[in-house]
Amino acid sequence: MTAEKARGKHTPFSEEVAAVIRSIPPGKVATYGQVAALAGNRFAARQVVRVLHAMSEREKLPWHRMVNAGGRISLPPGRGYELQKKLLEQEGVVFDETDRINLDVYLWK
Repeated sequence: MTAEKARGKHTPFSEEVAAVIRSIPPGKVATYGQVAALAGNRFAARQVVRVLHAMSEREKLPWHRMVNAGGRISLPPGRGYELQKKLLEQEGVVFDETDRINLDVYLWK
């Protein structure tokens, strides 16, 4: 563990990721790669996942607005999938018959 993590501090990239995620409005979604690019590193989609895991609860990030590049929820059934889908539907996001979100309609731009 780095000294920054031990003190509860975050890297500038992590802080930027959190700021971008906070900017996603209700009823819209963003992809991990999109957030990585907006935070300054288009190759860091996996780091966005780590930031979400580490900071979502403490920083009250709207984690449920994050989906994969295919417009799907990445969490598996029984491990958050149902809650994420419910939260998105409450914001007006519609899923098709294959549980995919139409990114042409719901992707935050």
